[in-house]
Amino acid sequence: MNAFRNLAPLAWSFLFLWTSVQAKELPRAKPEEVGMSAAKLAKVDEVMLDFVAKKKLAGAIVAVARHGKVVHFGTYGKMDLERDKEMTEDAIFRIYSMSKAITTAAALMLLEEGKYSLDDPVSKYIPEFKELTVWENGESKPAESVMTVKQLMLHTSGLSYGFVGNGHVEQEYKKRKPLDHQGSLQGMTKTLSEIPLAFEPGSKWQYSVSIDVLGRLIEIWSGKSFETFLSERVFKPLDMKDTAFFVPKNKADRFTTNYSPAGPGKLRPIDHSARSRYLVKPSLASGGGGLVSTTRDYLRFLQMTLNGGELHGVRLLKKKTVRLMTRNQLPKKLMPIQIGQPPRKGVGFSLGFSVRVGMSEWDPSGKVGEFGWGGAASTHYWVSPKDDLVVVTMEQVMPYSFMTEWGVKKLIYDAVEK
Repeated sequence: MNAFRNLAPLAWSFLFLWTSVQAKELPRAKPEEVGMSAAKLAKVDEVMLDFVAKKKLAGAIVAVARHGKVVHFGTYGKMDLERDKEMTEDAIFRIYSMSKAITTAAALMLLEEGKYSLDDPVSKYIPEFKELTVWENGESKPAESVMTVKQLMLHTSGLSYGFVGNGHVEQEYKKRKPLDHQGSLQGMTKTLSEIPLAFEPGSKWQYSVSIDVLGRLIEIWSGKSFETFLSERVFKPLDMKDTAFFVPKNKADRFTTNYSPAGPGKLRPIDHSARSRYLVKPSLASGGGGLVSTTRDYLRFLQMTLNGGELHGVRLLKKKTVRLMTRNQLPKKLMPIQIGQPPRKGVGFSLGFSVRVGMSEWDPSGKVGEFGWGGAASTHYWVSPKDDLVVVTMEQVMPYSFMTEWGVKKLIYDAVEK
């Protein structure tokens, strides 16, 4: 008993140290301290303030980190025009498809634990997927190929979204609504098993609900709800304290309003921060597009990835696993990836991110090796391993726009001087 008492202070000291490590912030530095130009980064502010002044954006944040240090964290405009609320560094955004990389990272943690193999058939864990069909030439036929876990991560599974076209499969998605936020992940996969695939698994790249299916697999592999697994294994270890599937009441004042263009110099709210469905916990936790987050939190996730799976002494993934996440895994015959027009020439896909594999007229300011993605409300991020650089841009405008990314990317790269 005395021995236990003697050990207790040591245990509490360890717990305090562990908590301190968890809560450690990314340090801030002057641009020149990490080989960047403050004068050139200031041009980012000029561009963003112009977007706000012309009502192309209500508000936004642009954050830049190099060598693990934050050198720029610009806030612009308003998080809510109707309430005249200034944009703040801790503003909470709907990140939509920026959820996908987090979900994939969580799944890869379970891969490291031996819970599955990338080439496993999805039907091994979700029996409803054993007899999938494919829509071909106006009719539904039994699928000849087997859908694998890796294909889910790569968006080559044959699954779709209701917004990527207007064919029979897309019409079924619109009618059946597999991602209804009042449903469940188990119900979602059952619905998806009843809708024909858009193509044979592995034969094409198409943006889809694949990562939502991955969220269901995480539940099966871990024995925990998807939401609980992310909270315990990703968000708490990385101290991503504002990342979740809804905004609780005590944080609602930091939630941004989502807008849509309403003519030149006009924006209209399409999801007001005070009346949003994100203020209520959903029954379906969408790993493909359901998270809300802050710029700070997402910077931490990306810095962990750039560091090879570790942040401030906390390791989530092995370095070799992170290489799977950050290097192109698509065969040339399935490139370039395409969502709408034009094709994204020079861009492949990894297990979690798009990856720049060559230069082209698509995003001419990008660099080979750069990986990133965005969310439906025009949030975006990119990471340049060559420059040890992380960039996150946050705004809330739909439909998706590359305006901010393309408006500041060259300026940020030009600011890297050594």
